[in-house]
Amino acid sequence: MGLRPFHLAFPVTDIEQAKGFYTEVLGCTVGRERPSSCVFNFHGHQIVAHRVEAMPTLATNPVDGHAVPSMHFGMVLEWEAWHALRERFEQRSFPFALGPYMRYAGLPGAQATMFICDPSGNHLEFKAFKDDARIFDPAWEPDA
Repeated sequence: MGLRPFHLAFPVTDIEQAKGFYTEVLGCTVGRERPSSCVFNFHGHQIVAHRVEAMPTLATNPVDGHAVPSMHFGMVLEWEAWHALRERFEQRSFPFALGPYMRYAGLPGAQATMFICDPSGNHLEFKAFKDDARIFDPAWEPDA
């Protein structure tokens, strides 16, 4: 059985702004939509923006010396695709919320990572491993 799409629902304060960001910046396509929600095809996965009056408070967690937002989602990209996306963000002068940088450099979980925010403040992480076999590698080093 092949990998099945995941589903993620997340809050936004403005559906039209969310549509612009997810389609124009991230290349998603729009599925069903209503004034209060919008379904996106996020690289084969179903994510749904739900309009809320106010965004929840964001907590952070220390990871490799950085304050990483504990609520975030994103994609694990192939190594070359991650670099191409980083270049695309840089060419558009799109602001990074964190990174891009190599997390856990020299350790078993080494990965390229970068965070951006959508217009509502949701954090999205894009990461890549030089060797995809390391994505679920159980070898771990404690956070620094």
